[in-house]
Amino acid sequence: MNFLLTASGLRNETLRDALRDMLGKPFGSANIVFVPTASVAEPGDHGWFVADMNRLHGLGWREFDVLELNGLPRQTVLDRLLHADVIYVEGGSHYHLARSITGNGLADGFLEALENRVYVGVSAGSMIFSRHLTGHSADVIGDTADLHALGATAVEPPFGLFDWYLKPHLYSPDFPERDDAWADRIAARADFPIYFIDDETAVRVRDGKVDVVSEGRWRFHP
Repeated sequence: MNFLLTASGLRNETLRDALRDMLGKPFGSANIVFVPTASVAEPGDHGWFVADMNRLHGLGWREFDVLELNGLPRQTVLDRLLHADVIYVEGGSHYHLARSITGNGLADGFLEALENRVYVGVSAGSMIFSRHLTGHSADVIGDTADLHALGATAVEPPFGLFDWYLKPHLYSPDFPERDDAWADRIAARADFPIYFIDDETAVRVRDGKVDVVSEGRWRFHP
């Protein structure tokens, strides 16, 4: 399985080159499926969503599909995932995204699709693979209100592949509270490893090996 877990998408050439290397062929020879599910649970202006989708589309894919995980037959969703070379899952609410996967019975089929494809996550799309995506981590991170806003008090990790947690948008102007002091407070409370990454960074997982590709800044707390 190959993962490029970003905070804000393919924002720079280093991240785009990392994806090209993982894909093993030009973007113009590949199919991509864009999953917007997490974004629909976020209120307010979605200019960030439009900008990222336009940036991604502008890379010149052979086929650019858009796939919502809710409301379609399960097999239709899985067939569309299997048709793609790259599965790109947009940001928004990681809790809504996780519940959409588990609630629609997609986890096993999703993992099967990932065996021979490259997965690119954006923010929420990068957070759903941790086994620590739970009500406890929500309390540690300080986003329990986001979980409660969906009418839930708990969340089940849909995959549980990684023993570390990823928290995006460190130093982001869109999240001005996410500075070093913010990361220090979370790291002091956490009983699990955390990557904090900025908007120019990704955690890359290739064949079980984890490293970081970046034109920005990041922190890891084991």
